[in-house]
Amino acid sequence: MTHDMKIGSVAHKELFCRSFIDTYHDFEPEHLPWPKLDDTALAILRGIPFWEKAFDTEREAGVLVNAYAEMVSDPVLKEAIALQGKEESRHARLIKTLIERYGIEVAERPAVKLKSDIEQAFTVFGFEECLDTFFAFGLFDLARETGIFPEQLFTIFDPIIDEEARHIVFFVNWFTYMQASRNQGFVPLRMTKTLWYYSKALSNLVTAFSGNDNSDLSFTATGASSFTMDLTPEKFLSVSLAANKRRMSKFDKRLLQPQLIHNIASIAYNTLQLIPKRKPQAVESPNLG
Repeated sequence: MTHDMKIGSVAHKELFCRSFIDTYHDFEPEHLPWPKLDDTALAILRGIPFWEKAFDTEREAGVLVNAYAEMVSDPVLKEAIALQGKEESRHARLIKTLIERYGIEVAERPAVKLKSDIEQAFTVFGFEECLDTFFAFGLFDLARETGIFPEQLFTIFDPIIDEEARHIVFFVNWFTYMQASRNQGFVPLRMTKTLWYYSKALSNLVTAFSGNDNSDLSFTATGASSFTMDLTPEKFLSVSLAANKRRMSKFDKRLLQPQLIHNIASIAYNTLQLIPKRKPQAVESPNLG
């Protein structure tokens, strides 16, 4: 943030809300140019195990964000959060359209149940999305590299990934603004709260990795195994870091951006770089003499 942009100020609120609202992209999932898939691509798409969880996650997000928007009295914040709720619900429609168009078998989904503390649920969801989206950036690029699916499919989903980036940038600015406006903006206190929420979100992701269907579900956690056949942790981190840098470069430099997971991933990547790589053993030539 620049020196004349005080965190928690009206100017800060106007900047992160207007930046979000003004970058809205209008489209209808049902009218997108969905490509025809060949039998191989169709079989792979149908075999990916995360569609139910991705659909549930987006449905839950839409209901939760819309419910929180109804509670917000500030008109600028309310407009921005309601717009996010619209986008989250549209993501659910997008996945539903994909499921129906390509004949992916998904069981009938249960009704969404909201938690009693809507604002806290919204906050935990926001931090979980920060964690999840960072790795989703990398997974998207890795899947694109494989060439399994036609480029037209990635052209459809690329703006959706950008929407997720908009969501997390809006969220970290909203969270920081709320802490500051409630006189909870003292940096050590804010960092403590951030770490607590990140630990809560990370716990949800770990639970999702365990395959517990009763957990808060994560697109990245359940989707990772679909794109990691020959993937090393080092390459996954490298691709995710590069994708994150590219996506985040599109935002106004005065806006806050999620930093914690990026910094942890950078440390992990640099640590892996220091580990000596095992060289393949040379095959001895047969003695012909």
